[in-house]
Amino acid sequence: MLLTITTTATGTTVASDLGYLLHKHPDRVQSFELPVGTAHVFYPESDEQRCTAALLLEVDPIGIVRGKRFGGDGFALAQYVNDRPYAASSMLAVALGKVWGTALKGRCPARPDLEGAALPLTVTVPALPCSGGIDLVERLFAPLGWHVRADAVALDPEVPRWGDSRYAEVTLTGTMPLADALSHLYVLLPVLDGAKHYWVSTDEVDKLVRNAGAWLGSHPERDLVTRRYLKHQGVFVAEATERLDALDDVAPESSQPESLSAEPTAGGDDVEPATPLVRLRSAAVLAALRDTAAHRVVDLGCGEGALLRELLADPAFTEVVGVDVAAGALERAERRLGLERMPDSVRARLTLRQSSATYRDRALEGFDAVVLMEVVEHLDLDRLPTLERSVFGHARPASVVVTTPNAEFNVRYERLAAGAMRHPDHRFEWTRDEFGRWASAVAEAHGYAVELRPVGDVDPELGAPTQLALFRRVDLRQDGSAHSTTEGGAA
Repeated sequence: MLLTITTTATGTTVASDLGYLLHKHPDRVQSFELPVGTAHVFYPESDEQRCTAALLLEVDPIGIVRGKRFGGDGFALAQYVNDRPYAASSMLAVALGKVWGTALKGRCPARPDLEGAALPLTVTVPALPCSGGIDLVERLFAPLGWHVRADAVALDPEVPRWGDSRYAEVTLTGTMPLADALSHLYVLLPVLDGAKHYWVSTDEVDKLVRNAGAWLGSHPERDLVTRRYLKHQGVFVAEATERLDALDDVAPESSQPESLSAEPTAGGDDVEPATPLVRLRSAAVLAALRDTAAHRVVDLGCGEGALLRELLADPAFTEVVGVDVAAGALERAERRLGLERMPDSVRARLTLRQSSATYRDRALEGFDAVVLMEVVEHLDLDRLPTLERSVFGHARPASVVVTTPNAEFNVRYERLAAGAMRHPDHRFEWTRDEFGRWASAVAEAHGYAVELRPVGDVDPELGAPTQLALFRRVDLRQDGSAHSTTEGGAA
């Protein structure tokens, strides 16, 4: 099994700095004994302009059989007739973790200036098994910022009529920190193989969350990755999914996997609810929509479709429109929702549309409800009036549901630096008082009544981690009255 990583010089680094990041000297060949064979690290080329590191794993098939480390693959001679010595698989991922473990964690004590540095990288795997089709390579790596080239390997070049094998020669090109690239490979190589070659236990859940927590939560193929990585063991898949959902609620200070291991704390064990906040938030939004008897709903800023899935699961929502300004997010939503596998009756209720919360879009007018779930904080404050006119002034749905973080609650997250926001893309985060004043002003200006609701367990001093505002058009209220309420009463 072979894997190579190539980088070139940048304005701040020379290519041979790759040796510092991998903790392996370019002038030496180093070998490491592993349970499955011997791993070798060497550098086919290394100078200031271009450097390539190679990881070669020599599998010991006889030792594997004698040690009874791995089960058969479904037929009598599977232990002796297989692709283990040649095709990249979970064994290569194990070797990567053992040989380049410090690099995988993003540590470089000898050159701390290189930690987190984005490098131009090219990764080549000559023989990569693709269980599920070669297009799966694109679906797994492209959302992570890689340009993917996957060329099918013929079963036998001398006999073209036999067609292609299940293997591909894969080249990945991208610019990112080396630790990120290694985490992608460490997790996704076994996923592409589709058959882990070792026992899966709860330790594998820890490895998955530690090494993929920074990116897997929002990956469009998260469910597939999680299931395959954990060999479809339902208990472990459920645990990993819950832990990934919990990580989504607070962005890490660093992209390094080890920074994700700390749990949110609050001077008590009951601050982080048993149900992840991301799920509580969706449930609160759905409850608000049901309170308004909404049937036709727009999810404005739908991202990759997390709320859309919940809306489609309830037939009471007869028309669901997912809107996002990013075409890539909508494409990932299509994949994550599985539109090609969706029953026609469900698919007919869904529309995905590229648009913006800050532009007037006549196609979004006249709906029962518009949802802005964790959207407003991604806008600059001086653009909020534009969003208000677009949603409350022009679209004028019967109701609007807005959720946003409660900035006061941030001190309860241990891994969040003092004064930092929950996500690097947040432009602001409001306290309860600031959110209440904004909501009341918007309601008064556009003819809505507003009710504020907490989302998540309420801290007696700091409130809930998320705050929700439910706006209802005054002219559509049966009693014709207008009022605003907060958690404590009238606003």
